[in-house]
Amino acid sequence: MSRKPELRGRAARLARLFPAGPAQAARTPFVLLVVFLLGGGLIGLLVLNSALSEGSFRLGDLKDDTKSLTDEEQALQRDVDAYSAPDALQRRARELGMVPGGDPVFLNPDGTVRGVPAPAAPEAPAVSLMLAPKVTASPSPTPASPSPAPTPASAPDSAAVPPAPSAQAAQSQHAPTNPGR
Repeated sequence: MSRKPELRGRAARLARLFPAGPAQAARTPFVLLVVFLLGGGLIGLLVLNSALSEGSFRLGDLKDDTKSLTDEEQALQRDVDAYSAPDALQRRARELGMVPGGDPVFLNPDGTVRGVPAPAAPEAPAVSLMLAPKVTASPSPTPASPSPAPTPASAPDSAAVPPAPSAQAAQSQHAPTNPGR
């Protein structure tokens, strides 16, 4: 029997450590706080994941835009190269009525002329150029057979001479001014 008072003493001490009524009331706010923190963390992760996905889609769109702009830049560079090619420059100059100049003449600092000044010749010197044959529309129903391009040795010397003004007008009506666009 001596053990019973000892057990009662221990139970009383344990009862003081774990109160029965107020413990449930003190535990409820802590549980709610933990639930809200976990829920807020999950919602935060969801928002972060959505933002990263949106950024990934935007990055893909920007890469597509960069690719299309690069393709456009390369097409424009090809156009510039085509316009600046020597044969294209010569053709456009002839269309404008320009003729090649002769030998250059220089003016020295003391005022003397070095070289022989002469006006530009209206006809260009005979230069053997490889020109594609002119294609004209014919009302015949049969397709025209392709003719071989003239070789430099067989090209006529008159091919380098600028065409007459009426021929220039006819060419400008059929030839586009901006090739490739």
